[in-house]
Amino acid sequence: MAIKVMIVDDSAVMREVMQQLLAPHKDIEVVGAAMDPLLALQKMKTVWPDVILLDVEMPRMDGITFLRQIMATRPTPVVICSTLTEKGADITLQALSAGAVEVITKPTMGLRDFLQGSAQEMLAAIRTAAKARVRGAAGPTLEKSTVDAVVSAPSAGLHNQRTSERIVVLGTSTGGTQALEQVLSQLPRSAPAIAIVQHMPEKFTRSFAERLDSLCAIEVREAQNGDRLLPGLALIAPGGKHMLIKRSGGQYQVEVKDGPLVSRHRPSVDVLFRSAAVQAGRNVLAVIMTGMGDDGARGLKDLHEAGAKTYAQDEASCVVFGMPKEAIKLGGVDQVVALDDIPNVLMSWR
Repeated sequence: MAIKVMIVDDSAVMREVMQQLLAPHKDIEVVGAAMDPLLALQKMKTVWPDVILLDVEMPRMDGITFLRQIMATRPTPVVICSTLTEKGADITLQALSAGAVEVITKPTMGLRDFLQGSAQEMLAAIRTAAKARVRGAAGPTLEKSTVDAVVSAPSAGLHNQRTSERIVVLGTSTGGTQALEQVLSQLPRSAPAIAIVQHMPEKFTRSFAERLDSLCAIEVREAQNGDRLLPGLALIAPGGKHMLIKRSGGQYQVEVKDGPLVSRHRPSVDVLFRSAAVQAGRNVLAVIMTGMGDDGARGLKDLHEAGAKTYAQDEASCVVFGMPKEAIKLGGVDQVVALDDIPNVLMSWR
């Protein structure tokens, strides 16, 4: 039986080249090609591949994020094929750590030479991958870790008392980079203090925060342990670390720490939201935004029960309606709002 292959690459030329390379080989069948992971997922609902050939840099979702989600939900052999994956590069280590079976480098130019010189390497990688027994890179604990592993459940206490300090917590994943840019770029310097978890690998969050900072009136930066939450400042959780809210007197700051994957993520929206429920309660406004999966749904319910104001982005404006949908199903959402309305929601928080 032929090995079913899905090609995911934003370059139409590269998709065509790969299909030409694989076409003559009777033991391999290309069952689909897509320009980004979201389109690939739609096609994979019809025919699930035996091997995924995956690029790294793509619109809407990068390849490493897609790889991690595949390994967490339906482990499938993945061969990373990218110009970014030169031998020894950090991105190679990320890909292998996330569960890739093989990493091969595609050319930035000279596709004819690629067809001739790299054909055997790619064919060997696909055939090897098809025989691999893959599982989520974190093993059995990947599914079992919950927010309880990092933050205890909230209980009534002093931290839930109303203070003069107000904070906003935002959680997002797939489609969140564009959504956060749209929201944060519309906020004036008088905006309330904001803490954000965006699912993103290590080393990506700093450049993401710097880019947002250059576009926004408010200050945006990657969070460091002990940073105080202040009006006009948005702190983004570093990739590979959890970010929690801590209260000190009447003020709030963030704690950045290691810990297990929670809801299959680190940073986890559930961790941020649960800690905000424990430490700030009714002094919080929370919004769960576009994203795949259910991270943040339980934490938002904790916030709702602690007296916080809770919102979910609506389906029409989400790239993926997974996280908001799960939060709504759990009953933790006060109101569903469109992406365009979120800046006004945040500015109305008094």
